[in-house]
Amino acid sequence: MPRITPNLWFDTQGKEAAEFYVSVFPNSEIKHISYYGEAGPRAAGTVLTVDFVLDGQEYTAINGGPEFTFDEAISLLINCADQEEVDYYWEKLGEGGQEGPCGWLKDKYGLSWQIVPVALGELLTDKDDARAQRAMAAMLGMKKLDVAALYAAADRAE
Repeated sequence: MPRITPNLWFDTQGKEAAEFYVSVFPNSEIKHISYYGEAGPRAAGTVLTVDFVLDGQEYTAINGGPEFTFDEAISLLINCADQEEVDYYWEKLGEGGQEGPCGWLKDKYGLSWQIVPVALGELLTDKDDARAQRAMAAMLGMKKLDVAALYAAADRAE
């Protein structure tokens, strides 16, 4: 099967964004940068695309112009092992961005991320439906997800 490479559309910040993302994620690198030529539509020599890898996942950033912007219809999910990872990615990706509900945030480029501890999935699929519902209710009241608070809510006696 061919690899699927998410292509992220930016106005002019594709290289800056790729460099930022590569600095946040381990085992990441810029692979290739291409430039507009004389045929345009932008000035020759300006960045067209940036191919980069974030911890094994390939992406392409394209400087396509201001016609399209990011919205919450697409987001990138980070499955975090623990609270330490949640805190790290929340701080790094949220810098200059905007916090949202339920573990969502927009980074300074407008791209939406879901920063989710693996524990949340375990809690929401718990065999005890009441426990799962208490975890869900707690999550709905949070911005950055708090693993200890999710467990405390799930384990709270009714």
